[in-house]
Order: sequence, then C-alpha cells, then structure tokens
Amino acid sequence: MKISEIAKMAGVSAATVSRYFNNGYLSEEKREAIRRVVEATGYEPSLQAQMLRTKVTHTLGVIVPKIDSDSIGRVVTGISETAEKLGYRIILGVSQMDESREGDFLVSFNKGMVDGIIFLATVITDDLSKKISESEAPVVICGQYYEQGHCVYHDEYHAMYDMARHVLRCGRNKVGYIGGKIEDKAYGGDRQRGFEDAMVSAGIIPEADRMVVEQLSVEGGYAGAEMLLRAHGDTNAIVCATDRTAVGAIKYIRNLGLRVPTDIIVTGQGDSILARNITPSITSLQYYYEECGRESVEMMMRIINGEEAGKNVKLSYSLIERESTRV
Repeated sequence: MKISEIAKMAGVSAATVSRYFNNGYLSEEKREAIRRVVEATGYEPSLQAQMLRTKVTHTLGVIVPKIDSDSIGRVVTGISETAEKLGYRIILGVSQMDESREGDFLVSFNKGMVDGIIFLATVITDDLSKKISESEAPVVICGQYYEQGHCVYHDEYHAMYDMARHVLRCGRNKVGYIGGKIEDKAYGGDRQRGFEDAMVSAGIIPEADRMVVEQLSVEGGYAGAEMLLRAHGDTNAIVCATDRTAVGAIKYIRNLGLRVPTDIIVTGQGDSILARNITPSITSLQYYYEECGRESVEMMMRIINGEEAGKNVKLSYSLIERESTRV
C-alpha cells in the first residue's frame, strides 16, 4: 500500500499523510482520520524511505571496549532503555580493547548509519581524538572526562582518594595498589592519582613498587598481589582499581594461607554483583553506571535537537563498606 492510497481512504492529501508520519502539524480531525485508516490497514511506512527523505535514522551508535564487564553492561542498559523510550534504537560496536577498531567504528557510523555516537572510550589517542573532532555525527564520551568534547563521567579521582583514606583509617599503613595502565584516564590515571594523593596527605610517600599495573581482571589481580607481596611481605592492605582485580588479589592471599581482612584488607571498585556475593564480601565504590548511560543519551538528544547540551556531566559515587575491611 502506498501513501497515496492511505490519503484517498482518509480523504486527505498525500502531503498530509506524509506530515502525519513525520510528526508534522495536523488538525486533530485529519490526524484521527489517518490514524483510523492506518490502524485498519496495518500500514507501516518504509523506514528506509523515511531515512532517505529526512536524513534521520532514529539510531545511535554505541562503541564499547568489551561486553564481559558488569559496569559496561550496566551503562549499556541505561543507554538502551533511555534510547528506546525516546524512540531510538542502538547499534553496538565492540572493539575488544583495540583502538584501531574503535576508529573504524567511528568512521563507519559516520556513513549515514546513525544520528549520534556514544563512545565508552578507554585510551583516547591523538588519532581517535582527530576522528571524534571530524565526526559529522555528534559524539558523547561516556565514562571518562574529555576536555575537547561532550562527556558524562564519574569522579574517579575523588572516589579512589576517599577509598585510600578509608583504608588508612582502618589502621593499615603498608598499602599496595593494583591498577590499570595510566593511559586509560579513568581506570588508570585518575584512580592512581587519587590513591597517591591520599597517601601523601597522610604523610606516606608512595613507593613505586607498591603500585602495580596489571590487567583489570581476576588474573591480573592475582598476579598483582603476587608481585606486591613478594616485594613487600609487610603489606597489610591492597587497594584495587576494580572488583575483579580485588577477587584475584584475595585468591592469591588465601593461597598463601593469609586471611582477609585479618592479615590483609582488600578493596575494589564498581560495586559489582561479584563484590557483593564473594566471601568475604568486598568493600567497594559504587558508581552510577545506569545513570551514566541515561545522561549520555539525554545529552545526545539535546545536541541532536539543537538545544543547550552542556559540555560535561560529572556523576557522584558512594563508598560501600563490607567484610573485606571490617577488622
């Protein structure tokens, strides 16, 4: 069925039917007449035809580094639920932590596929920054601060600062740290700076070999704890950049016959299901991941609609104390 046939059945012009499907202004009488015909016939307009005509896809591209992550899953949930409520769908691009693939997604999404791009970036290289600035589709960076563009991010620095101070208040002063690579601004750079500054504020000079860079995984936490405790057998606390890292650290500590928290206290970040359900449960930092996804979509909608979007949104956090620090 064609628009002209819908128009004839409703007693209106084809242009009026077109306005109806594009949410243009119509009198209630004409809108109701067209609605009745559409409902009776089951007519659905061609999405491809609408896209060619309006250049609007009602689709957002979402680039993520991986999908086997509790935090990323929660962010994507916030994005998809909010987008759906606003009449948008998402296309997910998974880079598998490969910066070149992130660049490829930025380029391919700019070929008329999407109205905007939400980018959960890890390391924003000069090349990626150039592609972001050249993107015809607006880009919102989700999950870290990005000075050159729009972003929604967590206060990673102060969160880790508060966590490290919490560990010191527990009476532990031989503190090790397991984090990610510094180039990863949020998970690496900001969290490590927060840890270091908290130590300095307590009069403790952070020793380089008490701060280990590892994969932010259970395996990385295990390896990191092994490096720390071999170099510093007096370590009585380990602060980890993620909950998974903390789980790995606890596993290694147990293999030595030591106890958490009696001998060594351990903390994580992310307030994951894993942190809440392991024994001992892990003291962690709660970030509002679903809210990060929602805020990113809402910022994108303001940009798309030509409204004042704001440059960045910083989200809060909460420190959740559990068994791993209750001595």
